[in-house]
Amino acid sequence: MAICDTCGNDYDKTFTVTRNSESGVFDSFECAAQFMAPVCERCGCRILGHGVEAEGSIFCCAHCARARGEHELVDRA
Repeated sequence: MAICDTCGNDYDKTFTVTRNSESGVFDSFECAAQFMAPVCERCGCRILGHGVEAEGSIFCCAHCARARGEHELVDRA
């Protein structure tokens, strides 16, 4: 059995997620998201969808990006 990198649960059905050069072993998608998902630069929520990106910063939505001065990003075209 393997141990979840997020919660420490020793579980026989763990899986590995790799993003770029970072990998982790998890017992659930919830734990994988907590460990691997990026965090919005403004509000701190985990970004589970696409998010928006500007000059190396990632935001959960255009509203948060605008609050940080990025006025060209929009949620809809």
